[in-house]
Amino acid sequence: MSKKISLKDIAEAVGVSTALVSYVLNDKDEKTRVNKDTARRIREMAKEMNYQPNQIAKSLKSGRSQAIGLLVADISNPFFGNLARAIEDEAKKHGYSVLFGSSDEDLENSQRLIDTFVNRQIDGFIIAPAEGTVSQLEYLKSANIPFVLIDRYFKDLETSYVVIDNFDATYQATRQLLKQGHTKIAYVCYQNQLQHTADRYSGYVSALRDHGLSEDSNMICEVEFNNSVYFRQKFIELLHPERGVEAILFSTNTLSIMGLKIVHELNKVIPDDLAVFCFDESESYDLFYCPISYVKQPLSRIGKEAVRVLLEQLRGKSSAEQKVMLEVEIVARKSCQKRK
Repeated sequence: MSKKISLKDIAEAVGVSTALVSYVLNDKDEKTRVNKDTARRIREMAKEMNYQPNQIAKSLKSGRSQAIGLLVADISNPFFGNLARAIEDEAKKHGYSVLFGSSDEDLENSQRLIDTFVNRQIDGFIIAPAEGTVSQLEYLKSANIPFVLIDRYFKDLETSYVVIDNFDATYQATRQLLKQGHTKIAYVCYQNQLQHTADRYSGYVSALRDHGLSEDSNMICEVEFNNSVYFRQKFIELLHPERGVEAILFSTNTLSIMGLKIVHELNKVIPDDLAVFCFDESESYDLFYCPISYVKQPLSRIGKEAVRVLLEQLRGKSSAEQKVMLEVEIVARKSCQKRK
């Protein structure tokens, strides 16, 4: 077994003191005015000797683990997977690693992950909260454990969050369909009480009303999370000719992809038989024969803002809650056009 490289080994190889090596590798060289050429030589030697810092000792000394706990609904969902990558990349720039966990929109899973991460002494959380987890978040607040919410938030809970303007997102998407002359616009969403779900539905309804149309229960398809059989049944019912659906607005990435598969199976041609507008960008759309319209969320900005807000809490730069709401981009393509 090869010998573990120490600060002393690097110091001897460069010809400087162990204390100087410690300052440089802990990024304190600028504060202590270490010669830039010397700092560069120390870092290069550490890399050449494959130096691995003792993170446990480092954590004990600083009281920090340099780790962030990230809780999302489902890491296999491309939206959350891409968002997690954006958060991981941004955290890495600041010397933090990220531990991942999927709640599967389940209260017990969410609590188990929070307990696990707290026991591992992570420094703070970035959370896409599941429905009904207010008490879990209140616990984190009472324990003074920093956290920031992403994707969704709770209206009556004072917390920092980074979200998109969900109301405007579906309002603008619905308007695009209306501008094409569609009036029978169906809306596909999950059954839950989460704020972002309510905001997206409100945006859809408001766009209809501003166009002189009323909401129609026959145009709404509410489905259960993680129940593909139920979704298939409800979605096929929605597409029955008697309902006269001209266009569909999907409210999430997962629903969009599942819905497009069934539309294809039923041999419905987009946009001739049915116009569609999806939520979130997806590589799957590139494989579809018709260019798909979608709401594009700024994933990179969400990730950067979430890390920024959390690190400001960790560094004591901000004690007040920060509420960040970002704009989306509406990508209108052939799939939302009026059939000829």
